[in-house]
This record gives sequence, structure tokens and C-alpha cells, in this order.
Amino acid sequence: MLRITDARTGEFVEAAPVRRGLTRIEAHTPGHDTASLRVLLVTDLLVRALELGGTPVWALLAGRHDQAELRASAAALGMRPLEDSHDVGAGLGEAQVIHVVTEGGAAPEGVRLTVGPVTPQDGLPADTGPAAVRLALLSRPRTAPARLDADALGAAEATLARWRRAVAAWSRHPSRPIPEEVRGGLRAAWESDLDMPAVLDVLRRVEQAGPELPEGARFETYAYADRLLGLELTRDVGAPS
Repeated sequence: MLRITDARTGEFVEAAPVRRGLTRIEAHTPGHDTASLRVLLVTDLLVRALELGGTPVWALLAGRHDQAELRASAAALGMRPLEDSHDVGAGLGEAQVIHVVTEGGAAPEGVRLTVGPVTPQDGLPADTGPAAVRLALLSRPRTAPARLDADALGAAEATLARWRRAVAAWSRHPSRPIPEEVRGGLRAAWESDLDMPAVLDVLRRVEQAGPELPEGARFETYAYADRLLGLELTRDVGAPS
């Protein structure tokens, strides 16, 4: 069961308190900047995590400023499109409403999920790969400040290249089930307040595991985790080695 910290109370709440009940998520963005992109990334992760758990989700983008530019940047980073909250009518009897906001940002009543600041605020270095931006942001706790500088993005690019090569190599071996302790570790991490650094730690342990973990199980683990992470880890499968 996915549990998140409600910034209003500082306490854990269930993101989907009613089994199979609809959860509405509203992303509140202050403008077209990296902080707003991080809000949309957390929204994207929340949607993916709930859907992996079988919860129907209605995801909306609140606000009127710079929406076209923001949507284009979000799409470039592999985020799913959000409906415009001003174009929809009344709610559909949701079991839960969650507002994703910047730290200190205002939001209507409901569970509030806060996102830490990002520097630089006004743009990204040229020629930055979208998956590297995602990984650099995922590597920091959701509420902690994040930095998208050359060092952070370079480290993310190197990790992505290494993981994609490994996944492509593992895919050439017979498929094997994901060990239950690994699957459980992944779910326990993301279901505990969307702890993405802990999810990435599980992947690192799988990468570094000994020969007792078959290559086919490593491949299935990374493919499964990428349904949440959205890093295109299987992109090079089938490409010439």
C-alpha cells in the first residue's frame, strides 16, 4: 500500500485509502522552471506507482501560466500528459485528492505532497538528455534540494549508459523470475513515500550481485522497475552489440 507524507500534518497517509477507489492528483506549478518540472515528475511517479498497484488515477495540471511550454518540457522528459484542471467539471466521487506542490506552495484542501527546490531554476545545460534529468532528480529525496549541474547530470548520463548496456546484455539470456526479496524491496521503497533513492539502491545491489542471481532475473528486475522510473532502461535491447 502506497503511503505518502501529508505536508499539512507531517504524518503518513494512504495514497489510495479505498481499494480500487479513484485518486485525483493535481499538480500545482508556479511557472515554467525546473522546480515546476520536478513537481510534474513527482506527479508522474505518483501516477505510475498507483497504477502499478491497480488504483485508477485522474491526473490534472492546475494553474494557467506557461502551460504550453511546461507541457512540452514535461513530454520531453517522458512524463505522461495531464488534463487541464480548468477544462473539467466537478469531481467524480474520488476516494482521495492529492495536491503536489513546491515547498511552501499553496494548494486547496486535501492531502499535500511537497517537492523540494531545484537549482538552477531557469533552465538546463545544453544537450542534456531527458532521461539523465529524470535520474538526477530521482537520485535525491523528494523533499530535499536538487542540483542539475554538470556534475550531477554527467553522473546520471554515465549510470544510464552503464545500465542500458547491462540490460541489453542480460536480455540475451533466458528470462528468470524476479526474486521475491528483490521485488519486495522495490515495492517497499516506492510505497514508502515514493523513496526513489531507495529504489535506485535496490537496482545497484542487483547490478553488483554475484553469479547466484541469473542474468535473466536481473533483466526482468530492471524492466519491472522502469515501469515506475521511466528511464528507458531497455532502450538498447536488440541493438547491435
